[in-house]
Amino acid sequence: WQLVESGGGLVQPGGSLRLSCAASGFKLEYYAIGWFRQAPGKEREGVSSISSGGGTTNYADSVKGRFTISKDNGKNTVYLQMKSLKPEDTAVYYCAVYTYGSSGYPTLRVHEYDYWGQGTQVTVSS
Repeated sequence: WQLVESGGGLVQPGGSLRLSCAASGFKLEYYAIGWFRQAPGKEREGVSSISSGGGTTNYADSVKGRFTISKDNGKNTVYLQMKSLKPEDTAVYYCAVYTYGSSGYPTLRVHEYDYWGQGTQVTVSS
């Protein structure tokens, strides 16, 4: 199983980026996926998650109203649309498979995820 993140880069405050998480070796339609981020010197934190069917989403308070998670099962890819970016959003962003409980209600707890991608750097700076 493999997840590959892409779409990161350098963006000015207030700008937008769309991250992609492409899966290979398994079908995303059967699994919940989470997005996480880790800034230098900080612990990895949950950003957003989406259920296997795509009907349930979850967001950290710090990104609610600015980030949107979505899933394209046909492309076997999960997206994270990020708008109104702030310098504090700067981090390496990772996606991972929820392996702890029901795929219908994924949490944002790091230890409940596995099969992590390699990450993509997002830098928000003027």
